[in-house]
Amino acid sequence: MTLTFDRSTYSNLLAEIAPKAIENDEEYDRLLKEAEKLTFTKNPTPEQTALYKLLVTLIEVYEAEKYPIDKSEPHQILQHIMEAKGIRQADLVDIMKSSSGVVSEVVNGKRAISKAQAKALGDYFQVSPSLFI
Repeated sequence: MTLTFDRSTYSNLLAEIAPKAIENDEEYDRLLKEAEKLTFTKNPTPEQTALYKLLVTLIEVYEAEKYPIDKSEPHQILQHIMEAKGIRQADLVDIMKSSSGVVSEVVNGKRAISKAQAKALGDYFQVSPSLFI
């Protein structure tokens, strides 16, 4: 059973919440609370779902502008995964099929990770090899 979208109901929701492009933290907090309410609504109506998607889009745009995430370098990602999994550089010698000197250069960002090494690391850590390229 597909529920039909009611423009009048949606218009009323929009009038009640009055979402707009977020320009400050107060507006961000307000819309975040509204989105949170909708997240936990049991059996949301099509109109509530549409409003939720709109709010999430506005929130994501604001967060991307206000709190940009720097892209990590491949060797930084490798270092993080190694630390999280308790893996030492010496453990990577067999995984990457490289000498300890090459592994050291890769881990410290002095040498780029080859495609073959990225595939081996991806397989071992069960992540996408693209993280290392």
